[in-house]
Amino acid sequence: MDKKIVVLGAGISGLTISYLLSKKGFDVTVLEKKDDAGGSIETFFEDGFLFDRGPNSGLETHPLIKQMADELGLTDEMVYAGREAVKRYILRDNKLHPLPMNPFSLYKTKLFSSKAKLRLLCEPLIGKSQEGYYQSVGQFVQRRLGKEFLDYAIDPFVAGVYAGNPEELSVKSAFPKLYELEEKYGGLIIGTIKSIKERKNRAEKSKQSARMFSFKSGMQIFPKTIAAHLGEKVLFAAEVTSIENTEPGYRIKYIHNNDRNSIDCDIVISALPAYAAADLVKDLDIKTAEHLLNIFYPPVLVLYLGYEKSAVGRALDGFGFLIPSKEKKSFLGAIWSSVIFPNRCPDDKTAFTLFIGGSRNPAISASDRNDTINKTLKEFGEIMKINGEPVFQSSKFWSKAIPQYNIGYIEHEKAFEEFEKNFPGIFLAGNYRGGISLGDCIKTSNDLVNKISEQLKS
Repeated sequence: MDKKIVVLGAGISGLTISYLLSKKGFDVTVLEKKDDAGGSIETFFEDGFLFDRGPNSGLETHPLIKQMADELGLTDEMVYAGREAVKRYILRDNKLHPLPMNPFSLYKTKLFSSKAKLRLLCEPLIGKSQEGYYQSVGQFVQRRLGKEFLDYAIDPFVAGVYAGNPEELSVKSAFPKLYELEEKYGGLIIGTIKSIKERKNRAEKSKQSARMFSFKSGMQIFPKTIAAHLGEKVLFAAEVTSIENTEPGYRIKYIHNNDRNSIDCDIVISALPAYAAADLVKDLDIKTAEHLLNIFYPPVLVLYLGYEKSAVGRALDGFGFLIPSKEKKSFLGAIWSSVIFPNRCPDDKTAFTLFIGGSRNPAISASDRNDTINKTLKEFGEIMKINGEPVFQSSKFWSKAIPQYNIGYIEHEKAFEEFEKNFPGIFLAGNYRGGISLGDCIKTSNDLVNKISEQLKS
C-alpha cells in the first residue's frame, strides 16, 4: 500500500480505477487536462432541456455499477428506462418498423422478407469460419444469418453502438461475446441459450437483458461525484507532457496553472484516449505509439432537438430508431430522449438526440456542418411527421468520437500487452481496451485494479 500510483485522465475509466484503488488504500493521484470530470461524458442544461452530449445512458451489466452508485450517494439519482425503451425501430423504405424481440414478432414483422426469415432458421446448420481473428462483423453475420439480416439489423445496430461499419469492424474484437458463441458452442442460437446460465454464475447480465440506466441530473453526475469523493486526489487543468522511465519507477511531467511540475511514482495508469496516450509513450516505445495512433476514431456530430409535443405527429412509443446505410440518409439514427428518462425537457415539449457522421461519413469533419444539419432536420421531420421548427437546438461535434475495433485489432491488443510486459508498472486502460460502453469500462477497470493488487501482493 506504500506504492504511489498516478492515473492519467478523469473519464469514467480513470475515475473508476482511482476510486477502487483508493478503497484498497493505495496512494492515488489523478491528472486531468480539462477543468471537469467525465471525459466524453458531458451533460448540458439550458431552458429546461437536459442534453447528454456523449453517452446518454448505460446498461447495468455488472453489479459494481449499482454498488458504486449506492456508495457515492447516488441511489435516489439513478433512474431506469421505462418500458417504452424496450421497443426499438429500424427505418426501411422510409417507414419505421419495430425490431422483432421474440419469434412471434419476427414471424409477423415486415422489416424482413419471408426469404430472410427462412434463412435465419438455417443458422444452427452453419459451420465455423476459418477466418478467425481477421473476420469482419459483416462477413460473420452474412455467413450465419444472411445478407438481409446484416443490412437491416446488424448494420444499423453497429452504427448505433460504434458509429461504425460492419465491413470494417472485427467481430472478435468489437463483439467478442458474439464471436465466442460460434467458437465455444458452434452457433448463435444454441450458444445464446447455453451461455445464459454461465452469465448468471458470474453475476453478470447480457447487454440484451441488462437494465438501461441514467441519472436524474444526466450522466455526468456519475463521474463528477466520483471525482468529488476523491477530492484533492484529482488535479484538474493538469496537462501531462511526458512519462520518463526512472527505473524502478516513473516520473510524470505536467503543466498546471502555467507552472511545470513533476511527480514520481511506482505505477502509471493511462486512461487517456489512444491518440493522446500515443504522444506520451512515443519516447518509451515508438511501435506502441504507432499502434495507438492507428486506432481510428471517426467524427460524430450529436444533435439535440426540442419540439412542442403537439408538433410531433408520430407516436413516441419507443427508444428511438436506427437507420441502415441502404436507406441513404444523412444521419445514423435518433433517440427519443424525453421518452426514455424523466427530467429531459419541459412537460409540454419533447426532446430527441440525433447522431450524424461516424464511419459512414467521416468527411463530416471537413464538410459544411450547417448544410448537413439542415438536411438532417428535413429528413427527421419527414420520418417523425413533425409540423414546425425546433424550439430548442444544440449540438456537440466530436472530432474523434469512438475507437473502432477494426479487422486486425488483435495486433494492437498484442502490442499493448507486450508494452506492459516491457515496462512493468505502466498500464494502458480506457475504452479502446475491453469494450467501449460504460459498463465495459467499469468492468475492465475493476479487472485492472484486481490485477494490480495481485501483482503487488506477489
